[in-house]
Amino acid sequence: MRALVTGGAGFIGSHLVDALLADGADVHVVDNLASGSRENVSPEAELHKLDIRDEAIEELAVRLRPEVVFHLAAQADVGTSVERPAFDADVNVVGMVRVLEAGRAAGARVVFTSTGGAIYGECERPAREDDEPEPFSPYAASKLAGEGYLATWNRLHGGRNSTCRLANVYGPRQRPTLEGGVVAIFLDRLRDGHKADVFGDGSQTRDFVFVGDVVSALLAAAGAPAGLYNVGSGVATSVVELYRLCVQTAGIGSEPHFAPERPGDLRHSVLDASLAARKLGWRAETPLAEGVARTWNSLCS
Repeated sequence: MRALVTGGAGFIGSHLVDALLADGADVHVVDNLASGSRENVSPEAELHKLDIRDEAIEELAVRLRPEVVFHLAAQADVGTSVERPAFDADVNVVGMVRVLEAGRAAGARVVFTSTGGAIYGECERPAREDDEPEPFSPYAASKLAGEGYLATWNRLHGGRNSTCRLANVYGPRQRPTLEGGVVAIFLDRLRDGHKADVFGDGSQTRDFVFVGDVVSALLAAAGAPAGLYNVGSGVATSVVELYRLCVQTAGIGSEPHFAPERPGDLRHSVLDASLAARKLGWRAETPLAEGVARTWNSLCS
């Protein structure tokens, strides 16, 4: 199989590239390296330094003729989306259209990574795909718009494209400087002997899913009928519980620094991934303790 991975120099994308290569695929990466790293890309994959908003991505896809395009490139920082909503929409919406057109021109299906918690908003129970979206940031709105374009392309052009809404992904290569990487932030602070901030009382809950499990879901979606799938563990873990697990894993006795609650932070965000279990044969298999340990070992190696 030949695959094109946008954002393949980033955290999740580079793990996906490695998995595709291990399966014997011919892998091409599109990344402008704004947040991704060339060092993340295996030398067995070909890196094309290109912005997804550039119309040249369609020319590249026509030349390469991939069977599948995995679209992970995005403007993924919520704060940036609030401060620069036009830029956020340019990358996440215009870029999405470019990628969809590239996939259509090449006769490839597109697998798009969207966001779970940010789209569903506050969750009193694990969110399902048919729940009403309540985006709370321009970032979430732009991702939801991307999903809409993908569904429209399926109807208009008979496409076989799919969307995977991801929970809080963590694992090796996640940068502690990027928003959402709370596991990476906690472990990085502990390694360097600093206190980590816990905003509010730490009782807010999230759904943490290991990057290797996410990669498995994306690969499964590439071979399944078009659809919209939640990708998460379905397990609610409080931020304080996560911090204690990170402390235990690192073997470092350290209390967090409790900082004021941030305006707009969700209290509870967990995904119901039962549809992915039924349609994709996928479930998150990595327990949080094991995933955190693997992340810590990678950070310290």
